[in-house]
Amino acid sequence: MPIKRPCFTNGEIYHIIIRAAGDTVIFKDESDYYRGVYSIYEFNTTKPVVIRERRRARLKEKQDYSYREPFSETRDLFVEILAFCFMPNHIHLLLKQLKDGGISKFVKKVGTGEAGYFNKKYNRKGPLFAKFRAVHIKDDNQLNTVFVYIHSNPISLLEPRWKEKGIQNPKKVMEFLKNYRWSSYQDYIGKKNFPSVTKREFLLNILGREKGSSEIVKNWVEYKRGIRDYSELSLE
Repeated sequence: MPIKRPCFTNGEIYHIIIRAAGDTVIFKDESDYYRGVYSIYEFNTTKPVVIRERRRARLKEKQDYSYREPFSETRDLFVEILAFCFMPNHIHLLLKQLKDGGISKFVKKVGTGEAGYFNKKYNRKGPLFAKFRAVHIKDDNQLNTVFVYIHSNPISLLEPRWKEKGIQNPKKVMEFLKNYRWSSYQDYIGKKNFPSVTKREFLLNILGREKGSSEIVKNWVEYKRGIRDYSELSLE
């Protein structure tokens, strides 16, 4: 069945799910997760990117504060990354499109770069990701919902059957989410993690800054209140 996507419009916000082809585990170790986060930052530009050159430039900049090219140049962004979460076999992104075709071009660039890295490392061939899915976020209520949905996704790593049985240990789940490195949640609650990757000011103002960002997830985990059912955002 062909995947139906909304028409992407500049200035609008979309929840994107990029799933591995055949549900392959694409993040096998910590270095794979770091590379994934690095990729969504570096490939968010209309210019060609070679990751090894970017890393070399970044190292040079750290060693020599007078050096400012090419790592620190102004980038021409496809999208604003508002939130993200990496799971073993898929990626969640909350994106605001800035350029015509920006989301599709960005996802393609990330997919190509990640496939090159993964296939070389694990002696594999072929595309790494299936076709991505998308939901248009139309209002603040839906924005609140998708914020919780994206950042609560790792619960399944701790309690695999929580959707059928409910969350068994809310306190443990909240601690797990607060310490889960591979999402933007830590940065939203004031715990510096990957602050350069996301543009957070827009959502922080809607959610009530760091305290509100923490409480909306906590309320959902502990009491299932303050947020509508998020089944319509589930594309998995």
